[in-house]
Amino acid sequence: MSRLPESNPYPALANQVELVVPPRITERLKGFTLRRLLGHIPYLSVGPFVLFDHFGPVAFPAGAGLDAAPHPHVGMATLSYLFEGELMHRDSMGAAQRIQPGGVNWMVAGSGAAHSERTPAELRGAPSRLAGVQLWLGLPAQHEEDAPRFEHHAADALPVIERDRVRLRVVAGSFGGARSPLGVVSPTLFVDVEMRAGAELMLPLEDEERAAYIVAGEISVSGERFPAGRLVVFRSGTDVLISAPGPARLILLGGARLDGPRHRWSTVISSRPERAQAARAAWQEGRIPSVAGEAERGDFPNM
Repeated sequence: MSRLPESNPYPALANQVELVVPPRITERLKGFTLRRLLGHIPYLSVGPFVLFDHFGPVAFPAGAGLDAAPHPHVGMATLSYLFEGELMHRDSMGAAQRIQPGGVNWMVAGSGAAHSERTPAELRGAPSRLAGVQLWLGLPAQHEEDAPRFEHHAADALPVIERDRVRLRVVAGSFGGARSPLGVVSPTLFVDVEMRAGAELMLPLEDEERAAYIVAGEISVSGERFPAGRLVVFRSGTDVLISAPGPARLILLGGARLDGPRHRWSTVISSRPERAQAARAAWQEGRIPSVAGEAERGDFPNM
């Protein structure tokens, strides 16, 4: 995947903003909507990120919750990060890990892995809420068939930077001299940023591709305001100063551009167009194991 040659809708910001991506609202699970920022526009990526879903906040009544049954991923990595609520991750490598706000789940699917994500059983006795993001990353071609692996880092294991009216949690990569322990396989940036009114933040130039997703509030770049729910993709090699007219929360993401085109079919991302058919067969024939302890084994996803 690569950058689309789209025209800039903000001509005054030609030196800073490449394009502004609105969300596509989609329902992936019954009653559970997603705002998709990457993945609905063909060939658009930011660094290694090729799909970006923002979900919630959703309120579940007692007895209900999220139920994403076991499904496979191939040739890619998934990054899950919560703002509110909890999820239980289980996968075919044997991991069973609860994720809470500010923590990160990182699964390198590589040659093939399956996982499920569900609201923990003990939370279903009362109403609950859930909000967060899940992003898919293309892997460098030499790592697309790596052995699957999973890691989790709780909120208190991730570096936090406190500046004048800005608080940053470095989830992946490095920012401001702090580095996340997340085991990425290519230069990757993911930072959760909370800004108070009047705050300013300069983006580093060392990341080849950069974008900001506005979770809440709004931001200003060179006097132009961008509302919540937009992904603002910045031009490479340019100074970008982000200002917050009021309280705002955003995610900075980016990193090194992928090493060539990527093809995505359902939950397969690969530099090789024939990989999807082989992945489907591997799942159907059980060569990609399902999730231990889960009786359900879904069909190959159709996205």
